[in-house]
Amino acid sequence: MINEITEDKSMITLTGKKVSEERIEVSEGIAIGKLSFYKRDIKEIRHIYVKDVEKEVQRFQKARQKALQELKELYETASKEVGEANAAIFEMQEMVLEDQDLVDKVTGIIVEQKLNAEYAIENAAENFIATAVENDKNYVQGHDADVWDVANRLQNILARGWKDKMLMDEPFVLAAGELYPSEAVQLDKTKVLGFVTRYGTINSHTAVLARTKGIPSVIGLGEALKKDYEGKTIIVDGFEGKIYIEPDYTTITKMRQKQDTNHTKVQNLERLKGKENITQSGQKIDVCANIGTREDIENVLRSDAGGIGLFRSEFLYMESGSKPPTEEYQFQVYKLAAESMGVKKVVIRTADLGGDKTAECLDLGEDKNPAMGYRGIRVSLDKDDVFKTQLRAILRASAFGNLSIMFPMITSIDEVTVAKLMLEKAKKELKNEKTAFDEDIQVGVMIETPAAVMISGELAREVDFFSIGTNDLLQFTLGMDRQNEKLDRYYNAHHPALLKMIRIITNNVHLEEKHISVCGDLAADLELTEYLIQIGVDELSVAPNQVLALRKKIREIQ
Repeated sequence: MINEITEDKSMITLTGKKVSEERIEVSEGIAIGKLSFYKRDIKEIRHIYVKDVEKEVQRFQKARQKALQELKELYETASKEVGEANAAIFEMQEMVLEDQDLVDKVTGIIVEQKLNAEYAIENAAENFIATAVENDKNYVQGHDADVWDVANRLQNILARGWKDKMLMDEPFVLAAGELYPSEAVQLDKTKVLGFVTRYGTINSHTAVLARTKGIPSVIGLGEALKKDYEGKTIIVDGFEGKIYIEPDYTTITKMRQKQDTNHTKVQNLERLKGKENITQSGQKIDVCANIGTREDIENVLRSDAGGIGLFRSEFLYMESGSKPPTEEYQFQVYKLAAESMGVKKVVIRTADLGGDKTAECLDLGEDKNPAMGYRGIRVSLDKDDVFKTQLRAILRASAFGNLSIMFPMITSIDEVTVAKLMLEKAKKELKNEKTAFDEDIQVGVMIETPAAVMISGELAREVDFFSIGTNDLLQFTLGMDRQNEKLDRYYNAHHPALLKMIRIITNNVHLEEKHISVCGDLAADLELTEYLIQIGVDELSVAPNQVLALRKKIREIQ
């Protein structure tokens, strides 16, 4: 997008990259301070001929071992500051350093072309990123910055210097072209009030670390973020994705009020951590969190949620490029979720692809009516090899925590039966391979079609738990596309038919003494919290940043 630049006399306003049409925040909060550009030691990587190639290879290998040690130390530091889930970034960087393909590329350039290690690393890293997809390196895809972070570390070690510094004594707002994850994790919150960048993406590890550390930030400002602004007063509005350079008195006053209001709100909600989700009359309800990627796991821990009520695993496929995520990659992500949550539950929904959730790695063809077409469990049962790979990964990860499996877009008992048979085949394979897994792993289904509502009693005899996906259930019930703006005035999220359906499902499920949750947008609708509790819903699962606000609402109910 073209960044907005507006000027009010001397004040300049810049707008960063949007997260989506609905959301523009990357890391919420307000920061006010002097702007300081990051002083990274930029080195010219020269093309130097070497006579003793063996010595140069040894020089590279020593630097690699030193880098591995530094990353282990960074992992330990990050684990304490931002939790194990986000510290896993540096485990991923260790994987890059230990990847034989990268090592072979570097040594090959040194030996065959008789060139210096610094130049070899630069070229090997570029090639490593370019060929990641065709070489099935799922862990690299979408994480170019991490590979360059590793290359930069190696080159600094070879140069016997690490001169990246932030040269200000007073707290400041940091500006940079782009920050590497290893730089972001070392940001000192007592000095760095906020940060802004010219480049970067909202799903990058750097953005995730900013959110986790609670540092207000705006990214993607482009070339409009000029070096000339060094030392000027800046306001970072992480809520609106805007920055104000040399703000006027009115803007400063408004932003300080916004900062104070947010601080008070956050402080009040933070006091609810460790408290029960219980009404004043003594009725309890579980509150869990919905996530889509491994980077979201730490946000669940910070939110004090009771577990992960919905892991939207399709995002692993949507971010995987031209090839589906491998079993090993999925296993590592699910294992991280299981270990991070400890005894708390983690419900992994098998890939709900199709409709508006397309993945380059799977050819789903064209649908005239995508929302009601080839999607969810229909895709999984049709592409059984891909489905079995995911089931094996989930089962393997179940040995490390409290994992459950949930099937999406169910419309019949037959779909559940076939899916469970495929799960049993995956279990049998793992048994034969002597691979550990939870043999009693619970199986659930999503109720998001009117058909599933009508057979919810029969389904309750087939599975262990249920989750109501109110977004799809509402649009199917009303016969309206929720993304069609022309239907906005007719689209009633509180439609009596939907509320009655939720009550019917809850009654049917409880007759079989099974667990029922609501995980769609309605779960976070505070106007309906009391109703959902009254009809007996066992659990509400919402975005991590909505957990404490929901807890507050629950505790206020008489």
